[in-house]
Amino acid sequence: MCRTGLCVVIWLLGTTHLRGEEPETRLVISEEAREIHQSGLLFDGHNDLPWQIWQIGNSSFETMDIAQPQPKLHTDIARVKAGGLKAQFCSVYVPAETDITGGALLKTLGQIDLVHKMVKKYPDVFEIARTADDVERIAKQGRVASMMGVEGGHCIENSLQNLKRFYDLGVRYMTLTHSRSLGWADSATGKAQNGGLSEFGKEVVREMNQIGMLVDLSHVSPKTMKDALEVSEAPVIFSHSSARAICDHPRNVPDDVLKLLPQNGGVVMINFYSGFIVPTEELKRDPKSRGNLDTVVDHIEHVIKVAGIDHVGIGSDFDGINSTPVGLEDVSTYPAITQELLNRGYNRKAILKILGGNVLRALRQAEKVAQRKDRKTD
Repeated sequence: MCRTGLCVVIWLLGTTHLRGEEPETRLVISEEAREIHQSGLLFDGHNDLPWQIWQIGNSSFETMDIAQPQPKLHTDIARVKAGGLKAQFCSVYVPAETDITGGALLKTLGQIDLVHKMVKKYPDVFEIARTADDVERIAKQGRVASMMGVEGGHCIENSLQNLKRFYDLGVRYMTLTHSRSLGWADSATGKAQNGGLSEFGKEVVREMNQIGMLVDLSHVSPKTMKDALEVSEAPVIFSHSSARAICDHPRNVPDDVLKLLPQNGGVVMINFYSGFIVPTEELKRDPKSRGNLDTVVDHIEHVIKVAGIDHVGIGSDFDGINSTPVGLEDVSTYPAITQELLNRGYNRKAILKILGGNVLRALRQAEKVAQRKDRKTD
């Protein structure tokens, strides 16, 4: 029920991911939920728009102008504004196979350049953020604070110098692996090579701490997660992962790892991909099940139950997935999460932490660790 009798109505329409003729889902967003959502800092940990522009837009925002409706995508400017997005990590991704075929570094630099081109083309909408303070300033000015996350350690081509190179270009996290294990870190979905992190892998984590780059543990094996948590002096993130206790997929985070997050300060940012959120038994009955808004919030609640309210966020994986939950089809639908959290009894303070306060805190803590380490080397 709306307190004032006024409501904002969001029509959540299926996009290209709908199967068959599913009915449109009408969700009523209360004035209270709308006010909380707008007052907060919605910070999405993972959006793959750059890869989609690279793949189907010929690497050009002229070819695929997101100022215009883009029904093939989860993201365009009108829907960004409708969803109240305040900050994001743009994923700069190149396939894990480039670890073998070559060219990972150059292709990653091309993706980074594409993000800078996006910001240059739409300066009234996006701005590159390099610090937590930048994120807050840009959001207050009404633009989307945009950071970058490198998706997979294969992109550094075994060079710590490339980490600093990426950092200088605006990258603020790196996922240690993607779908394949590396010579220095085991993936959740690849053949184990190291039993977690090798000595060089631990050095990568230390170097990321040194420069202020968040260590992202999505995609890595549980042993790699634990090794990184043991080594890292700064909070880690899982930029787009969910709870393995609900959906038993190797891409998700097991409870024994969730229990380690309070000591580290890390944050699990819940992924929206159907295959990572739909409960295991339901997926066995119906492999095509998409899940829905409730499913996503169930994952949020599970992380809160095991790790605490300070250790969960949002990492949609929009434009990097081919099946989305009913009610969370694209970037316009974020307010539905705020409404559902409110419906479940979460107060303003808790909701603001989930929407983005937690990851902003982790980012700021990582900056402080880097500053402390820098002073020690002076």
